[in-house]
Amino acid sequence: MIKASEDNEYYVLTSPTILPKASGFLWNEKMMIQLNCRGYATSQFMQPEPAKYSHGPNMEAKSFMQPEQPYYAHHPGRFVYVKDETNGQLFSAPYEPVRAHADRYTFAVGKHRIVWNTESNGVAVEMSLSLPTEDAIEMWRVKVKNVSESKRKLSVYPYFTVGYMSWMNQSAEYNEDLQALVCSSVTPYQKYKEYDKIKLLKDKTYLLADRKPYAWEASQETFEGDGGLTRPSAIENETLSNGDARYEMPLAVLQYRMELEPGEESEYRFLFGPAKDEEEIAQIRQTYFTQTDATGENGFEKAEREYADYVGEGKGNLEIRTPDADFDNMINHWLPRQMYYHGKTNRLTTDPQTRNYLQDHMGMSYIKPQIARESFLTALSQQNADGGMPDGILLHEDAELKYINQVPHSDHNVWLPICISAYLDETNDYSLLDEKVPFADSEELVTVSEHIDRAMRYLMTDRDERGLNYIHQGDWCDPMNMVGVRGKGVSGWLTIATAYTFNVWANICEAGGRIEAAQSFRLAAEETNAVVNQHLWDGDWYIRGITDDNVAFGVKEDKEGRIFINPQGWALLSGAADMEKKEKLIRSVEEQLETPYGVEKLAPSYTAMREDVGRVTQKHPGSAENGAVYNHAAAFYIFGLYAAGEQQDNAYRLLRKMIPGPNQEDIVRRGQLPVYIPNYYRGAYHQFPRTAGRSSHLFNTGTVAWVYRCLIDGLFGLQGSPSGLRIKPQLPTEWQEASVKREFRGAKFNIEMKRVAGVQATEVYVNGELIESGVLEHLQPGAEYEVLVKLPQ
Repeated sequence: MIKASEDNEYYVLTSPTILPKASGFLWNEKMMIQLNCRGYATSQFMQPEPAKYSHGPNMEAKSFMQPEQPYYAHHPGRFVYVKDETNGQLFSAPYEPVRAHADRYTFAVGKHRIVWNTESNGVAVEMSLSLPTEDAIEMWRVKVKNVSESKRKLSVYPYFTVGYMSWMNQSAEYNEDLQALVCSSVTPYQKYKEYDKIKLLKDKTYLLADRKPYAWEASQETFEGDGGLTRPSAIENETLSNGDARYEMPLAVLQYRMELEPGEESEYRFLFGPAKDEEEIAQIRQTYFTQTDATGENGFEKAEREYADYVGEGKGNLEIRTPDADFDNMINHWLPRQMYYHGKTNRLTTDPQTRNYLQDHMGMSYIKPQIARESFLTALSQQNADGGMPDGILLHEDAELKYINQVPHSDHNVWLPICISAYLDETNDYSLLDEKVPFADSEELVTVSEHIDRAMRYLMTDRDERGLNYIHQGDWCDPMNMVGVRGKGVSGWLTIATAYTFNVWANICEAGGRIEAAQSFRLAAEETNAVVNQHLWDGDWYIRGITDDNVAFGVKEDKEGRIFINPQGWALLSGAADMEKKEKLIRSVEEQLETPYGVEKLAPSYTAMREDVGRVTQKHPGSAENGAVYNHAAAFYIFGLYAAGEQQDNAYRLLRKMIPGPNQEDIVRRGQLPVYIPNYYRGAYHQFPRTAGRSSHLFNTGTVAWVYRCLIDGLFGLQGSPSGLRIKPQLPTEWQEASVKREFRGAKFNIEMKRVAGVQATEVYVNGELIESGVLEHLQPGAEYEVLVKLPQ
């Protein structure tokens, strides 16, 4: 039912109904599309703000990608109707809208291509999608094959939804010169000053065909008639009516008639996307369908090849082989791909949240460190001279802070040292700290070190009289918006995270030769940890915060929201928790937060509004921040377990739960293929077990960079340091061996890890020589090293 292809380039699903929301996604820096196994699509492109070219059937409010996306009959999609002209039998590929039984079906999600194969009544349809590297265009191949033993007479109807484009002006017609259906609209606006912006928008949606159609239809209403989507009235006729749409909902459907001998196949190619005008569409046709190069390769084929190369550039610097082959597949193929998407596209927004931007580029430190470096400098250039970081990073000259970025959050400063430390571990590029960067509100040019010093001092002063950090209208948890709305509430998590941040920055300062600064920040960390233990320890775990009215929450007395995961994981990192506290909080997490699908963000989930905490309590129990298995928070905790030491089994158990499977029952429960780690799985396991484990299907998540860091610093223990590569694995005790190929600072390492009887502590051998320190020093770029790591039984 669900399996990886032999080359691990695809995950294949063989039923359109067992995992109806199973999906894959493709992207470039201009667009993103998520397609599910039944043919439904969610897509957007940048102009420069996110926009749609394939809409829903009614007016849509602008919104970011939604978790647990509901699909419905008229949801945007890409489909092909197939009618047998002899007997009138009808089916659709890949499954919707006809939902006819398929004799054979596969949905294959690849790294640079998504492919559906549907066979019904002796006719096979293969649909495949790829993208170009730069343009906002869907590139489709549709192959129709007669797999029966008799000649077949067919009509095939590629059906691409356009939907409700605009209440001001929408229409569609076939352009014979372009060989395309062109749907036109005008973006609605109210204020006349908005016209200068909307007049530049790409308000046309086109379906370009490489082969002239037999007929077409451009009106959704005319196409469906009384038959609806399951058996559209227009298909009952011999030919489509060649109609247009005049202030009616547009549609792009073409008809091709064919006669196929047994075994014969016919292929069609289509381009679907947004455009400014017909001139642009004509240029697109020329580029992708007409032009060929010296080798005879046309633009369509060239774009497919270049896109495969583009996605291939997002290769991680780890290749593993462990006793868990499905885990290996995720780590070797899919996790770095998802991490690369985040770093290359910035989640397709012009104002990514500062925390997201920094953490996504922490992930790029392992793939394209130069991009990470440039991004850190971009972020620092938007810092204020008082040290405060903005809520979002503006990436376009016309960009503005929108939505959640207009709400003041308190946590953005902590991510600077934490994320930059991963970059320094990988590259040893301490020259970054000497780069001079301006401020957003000052012409003053200071070094990166001074920028981060000011960010740390800002955290030292943005506190109450107890020394606890203010939460304002949220910290890392966006919807915790009413804890400190009057300016008094504090974040327990942020105070703990600040102590960790001071220690991380102290380590960087020390490595960069700033000894006095390092001592100062270490002292600040010690003082902060002392405050944490004085005010935030609740006997068995750390509390989440204290409200404007001086009410602690995340405490034993709370019936809902009794324990939160974030303070526990970060206390393992900050040094606040001594051995006794570590044991207690880890036990509390296991007993109250761990589920078969991972560790919940909080428990029990809130079931009603708590006005002194905020809108997080209004979310459905077990969804998103209200008690889901929120993988980003889970990754923080796992990283904390690895940092604590002697917790490798706990850490790996929770890490493995982030990935659907390996058994089919678990994959079905989650409803998602193991081709990405989602933002969350449903939680509230003890309150609402029926829905627990369901995937959000949202692949935008800061989780992935942290999971990769857990692998580098924790599980495989192959972390960079100023002197070289430190090797200190924390394999789960059940693993007897593992092998890792690691690329690091231009060198390659082939590492075998084995448990050996009689070994008392980790031993590291390079080319047969014991390295007492466990740190591989004096590394040569271009060199290849054979490493053996002996571990205790």
